[in-house]
Amino acid sequence: MAPRLQPLPADEFEAICIRLDEGGSDRADLRAATKHLLALLVERAPGNAVEVRVPPYSAVQAVAGTRHTRGTPPAVVELDAPTWIALARGRLAWADARAAGRVRASGERSDLSPHLPLTM
Repeated sequence: MAPRLQPLPADEFEAICIRLDEGGSDRADLRAATKHLLALLVERAPGNAVEVRVPPYSAVQAVAGTRHTRGTPPAVVELDAPTWIALARGRLAWADARAAGRVRASGERSDLSPHLPLTM
């Protein structure tokens, strides 16, 4: 079983965000920000009804509802790291990301908009 994701210290995440905003980030920053924001999602919307996948960095289960134990969960959200980070930071609206095809979401409870943004 994979270790549970933990949010970063606030100052560390802030430094990563500055690099992201200035275009000076690297793969390590994308990975760290992705995992940090997924950890916040799990804290704020605990559960196992939705699997949120941000390949190649991580995947988590969140949102209360039907629990699954094997195979593909009833609800899956998949997106790339820049899209996830923008959504979680409030820089991109869920509806806009879906309309642009930047998010693949299927199943009940796969609309994450009630849980976003995760940071201000």
